[in-house]
Parts: sequence; structure tokens; C-alpha cells
Amino acid sequence: MKKIFTLIMAAALVSGVASARDKITTDVNELPESARTLLSQYYHDAGVSRIKIDSKISGQSDYEVILDDGTEIEFAHDGSLKEIESGRDGVVPENLILKSIRDYVSTNYVGRKIVSMDVERNGYDIELSDGVELKFNKSGKVLSVED
Repeated sequence: MKKIFTLIMAAALVSGVASARDKITTDVNELPESARTLLSQYYHDAGVSRIKIDSKISGQSDYEVILDDGTEIEFAHDGSLKEIESGRDGVVPENLILKSIRDYVSTNYVGRKIVSMDVERNGYDIELSDGVELKFNKSGKVLSVED
């Protein structure tokens, strides 16, 4: 029992130290260049409400950007896109989505919009405006559908 308590306390301490490495800012210049480019290209009219810089033990950082309209965008350490969740009835910008995925959605889910996209190592997770979730591989072939 004492070992379990010690492990729990050690985990809490490590967690606390790790979260202390986070930085909150609104300065877009703290983002990698490719993340700044994406924001200026697709969200140039949206103000930045908050940027959370999550510094990892490895020395690399991930970035979470929250825009004034509630849109949340996550970037990897190199500025590559990890996730977009649109805010206030928004949609994921069309040009950020593979054409094959856009075509599949417009053909099979007429009138529904893509409101969320997770870019993963093996593909994409897409959420539509009606809550349907779609999984695609890296080339845009549909793998699964969850209603």
C-alpha cells in the first residue's frame, strides 16, 4: 500500500513539473513559421485569444491556438497541423482537407460540413456538422464511419 501511495505522489509531482513548463501567450510570433502561415492564410480575420505552448522534456514544443471565434487549432513542434475544431458554427477551411475527402463528404453527406479534423500518423479523423465521424487513411480512402 505504501508503494502505491509513493507511486501516486511521484506521478503527481512529475505531472506538476511538466505542466509548469507550459507557457500562455497571444504573440503569434512564438509559433513556428508554418503555423503562422496557416493562420494568416486561412484565419486572417480571426483574432488570437490564446496560445498555449506545451514544452516537452525533449525540448520540443506543441502549440494550441484558440481564436476569438472559439476555433481551436493544434500544431506540432515543427508547425505542422495536428487538429482543427471549428468554433461558432464554423467549418474547416476547404483547402486544408484532401480533395478525395472533400469529394467523399460532398457526395455521401450532402449539405453537411466538416467541422473538425484530426491529422494523425496513419490518416485523418473527420467530424461532420451532424456529429458523424469518419476515418480516412493518408491517401483519403474511407476506413470507417460512426453515426
